[in-house]
Amino acid sequence: MRIDEIRGKDDADLEVILKKTRRQLFDFRFKTATGENERPHEGREIRRTVARIETVLAERSQNIRGEKPHRDD
Repeated sequence: MRIDEIRGKDDADLEVILKKTRRQLFDFRFKTATGENERPHEGREIRRTVARIETVLAERSQNIRGEKPHRDD
């Protein structure tokens, strides 16, 4: 997931995505340990996505980078 996609979501959505992504990372590590992993490069992308989401959430909680996204519903 790219950073501009992450910044476009609100905090509640990011929390859900973060939870799912952490689960993916857990499953990836489990597959790697059991030798079932066919795509070893996937781990790097999962870790980076988790880091990006955590960074955006931290920036928002500390009011470092702009406002939270608003929706025109």
